[in-house]
Amino acid sequence: MLEQTFIHIQGIGKKTEERLWNRGIHTWQDFVEHRGTIFSDARDRIVRQELEASVEHRTNIRFFAERLSSGDMWRIFDAFKTKAVYLDIETSGGYQGMDEITVIGLYNGATVETFVNGIDLDEFELAIAKYDLVITFSGSSFDLPFIRRWFPSVSLPLAHIDLRFLLKRLGYSGGLKKIEKELGVVRNAEIDGMNGFEAVMLWKAYQWGDRDALETLIQYNTADIVNLEYLMEIGYRKMKERAFSGLQY
Repeated sequence: MLEQTFIHIQGIGKKTEERLWNRGIHTWQDFVEHRGTIFSDARDRIVRQELEASVEHRTNIRFFAERLSSGDMWRIFDAFKTKAVYLDIETSGGYQGMDEITVIGLYNGATVETFVNGIDLDEFELAIAKYDLVITFSGSSFDLPFIRRWFPSVSLPLAHIDLRFLLKRLGYSGGLKKIEKELGVVRNAEIDGMNGFEAVMLWKAYQWGDRDALETLIQYNTADIVNLEYLMEIGYRKMKERAFSGLQY
């Protein structure tokens, strides 16, 4: 999808991009190699320069993150999925007037890393620095601002895809658990039906000495991040299908 994207070039919007696709100019290379005028000689020259720069920076996520809106960031997913991480945090829920991070989970498509307050939470900063793209559900308004407050010097990935908004554009609204059920995701019986309030209760139980409560909380957090990968794959595929629907290929 990335090399079929033209809207990162100033002056090209979605309608113009669609017109390019309909003219058989499906990729950057198609434009560069096209014989004849597409827009005008002067504008074609500028666009070709931008596309040559895009090819040169093909593996540089910053180049595209700075040129695409948050609503179009899904387009970079397939190109940078090997450097992507799924993230979710749990908090204390403001218990006794304090709201703090209790657990952070990271999943890179193969390995889960869990960081627990009072054990190894500080190691999160080093772990997250390995990634270029972070994928969350409601992370724009909750997880990432919370993390920035907790770790003032943290270096978060350069690009972010918030699945809450991506899936809403596809007609899936509401919370993560509701959308999972709509898409056929089934959780283990031990954590099926759990919500954020119960996650807070599990943390309190752990603080009171219940080690099993922490294990259940980690299991709940792990399900969140692992399931995000499945939802991201679905969202990416459906958004790509929508982008190309009705085009004269």
